Amino acid sequence: MAERELRKGPPPACQGPDLAPRPPRFAVPRGAVDCHAHVIAPPERFPYVAERSYTPPPASPEAYFAMHDRLGIARGVLVQVSVHGTDNRYMVEVLRARPRRLRGIAVVAADAANAALEALHEAGIRGVRLNVLFGGGIGLEALEPLAQRIKELGWHIQLLVDGPGLVALAPRLLELPVPFVIDHMGYMPAAAGVAQPGFQTLLRLLREGDCWVKLSGANRLSRGPIPYRDTVPFARALVAARPERLVWGSDWPHVAIEGPMVNDGDLLDLFAEWVPDAATRRLILVDNPAKLYGFPTL
Repeated sequence: MAERELRKGPPPACQGPDLAPRPPRFAVPRGAVDCHAHVIAPPERFPYVAERSYTPPPASPEAYFAMHDRLGIARGVLVQVSVHGTDNRYMVEVLRARPRRLRGIAVVAADAANAALEALHEAGIRGVRLNVLFGGGIGLEALEPLAQRIKELGWHIQLLVDGPGLVALAPRLLELPVPFVIDHMGYMPAAAGVAQPGFQTLLRLLREGDCWVKLSGANRLSRGPIPYRDTVPFARALVAARPERLVWGSDWPHVAIEGPMVNDGDLLDLFAEWVPDAATRRLILVDNPAKLYGFPTL
């Protein structure tokens, strides 16, 4: 798989999130977890990496928790944002302040010191992310070395790849000694339909491998208007394949999104359309994240 081609010139600025999320129209189960979001430090505190693909405004933990409180979300998983590269310090600072409420996914080099990995684990990190779609990430050359490094910690590998990349990567994923998590339903273009090879590969990995999938990123898959109903067949196919290996994420603060900014209440209501059955919603929002990220009992 060819890795991303970075933009020439200054990284473009991206908009911030909608800071007035509306409550969802369904009863969110107690203990629900948002399994994909980012906090972004002011660059004067923690500089952005030069090789980034975009320049976001800061995204504070206070705004993040306000969104959760409005939506009825109890817990969250922070994913190291690409603009901070392998400098996980800001995310770790936020994790340490709220150890029962948060877990994290770090970005680390394959040769990171054992002591550094152990310190990240103590702070609440439970996996590492590889990202070949945005500048500032760690690429696929680190896949197998990192998998061996994190195995004893009980961590998993999280991957941001697209459909064609997933087809090429699938044989390597099936050989990993650790679980792997695919971001944003595989980053498939909704317009290509569920029969596209990348999505069929994702379904096979979910059924056959030590694979988890994040039901997230509807506004990255869709070319349609909010609330992105062209993503419904994708989510329902994943639910039909293996619901006990799915988690949901808001993707807040929705970095590098073109067009109108979505309201997070709309995204949570879209999840209810993806998953009409209340018991399955609880599985995906509460039980599965507790297992994958090791949250304590409420």
